[in-house]
Amino acid sequence: MPWARQHPTWRAARPAVIAAAVRRATARPSGNWYVLGASADIRPGRPFGRTVAGTEVVAWRGRAGRLLCGPGACPHLGAPLCQSPVVGGKLLCHWHGLALGGDGFPGWTPYPAYDDGVLAWVRLDAAGGGEPLPRPVLPSRPSPDSSVTAVTTAVGTCEPEDVLANRLDPWHGTWFHPYAFTRLSVLEEPSSEGEEDRFLVDVAYRLGRASVPVRAVFTAPEPRTVVMRIVEGEGTSSVVETHATPLGSDPYGRPRTAVVEAVIATSDRSGFAVARRAAPLLRPLIRHVAARLWRDDLAYAERRRQLLREGRFPG
Repeated sequence: MPWARQHPTWRAARPAVIAAAVRRATARPSGNWYVLGASADIRPGRPFGRTVAGTEVVAWRGRAGRLLCGPGACPHLGAPLCQSPVVGGKLLCHWHGLALGGDGFPGWTPYPAYDDGVLAWVRLDAAGGGEPLPRPVLPSRPSPDSSVTAVTTAVGTCEPEDVLANRLDPWHGTWFHPYAFTRLSVLEEPSSEGEEDRFLVDVAYRLGRASVPVRAVFTAPEPRTVVMRIVEGEGTSSVVETHATPLGSDPYGRPRTAVVEAVIATSDRSGFAVARRAAPLLRPLIRHVAARLWRDDLAYAERRRQLLREGRFPG
């Protein structure tokens, strides 16, 4: 239907419901784990650097492809280790040749790391401040043998809770993203006493002039993650995981957050096996679609942060 003739959702999208869902999500334990990026971004022989919650982190592959993480500055004279080569499973500082590995060095202690096969995680206990967990809080996913995975990263001037507020507002989908969604209705929303923030949504994904109707559930299993799972319709059990990783402040003191979104798609259709074989061709298309959505959704999150900072946010 024409964009302006669709049913308004502003009465249903009550600020108090969204704020309560965000509040409960951010109170859940994370075990101090943060998403660094896609597992595929950390390749053998090449270090990967990112500032997480104001902490400079370097990640690399040790022997047998094991994920390793540590402080991003060399303990000798502070060289950026993300620019140093990986030799024999160790970082070899390109300033003075100090070799650093998973066993550490005086003044340089590796961080716990976890590779779930889709995403790479680092545990920063000083930044997280909570009770450490041995592994991240992970949602269930389709089997890797029967799915196609693509990971997209975007960065915005906001806090992780602004990203959660965007994802826990399903009502904006067809108004803000008419190129991607149509015929959206929220069937269930969490009550103020609910332990789990579960939104049940009927929506149709647009494919040009056609659309694919599905029923999906949105949940927030930990403070920086929202998971959308298809529970009925095409691609049942497929998930989209949205992870918000705080980076630190920009030169103007504004917070920066990386949105790392993993699409893990599956289908019981026999033709999906062909799609899986074409995964290298599909991933750029999936990333393109996700990047377009997050261009808009980061504008939503950044606007929310700006209004909060100025004391003008409704409610």
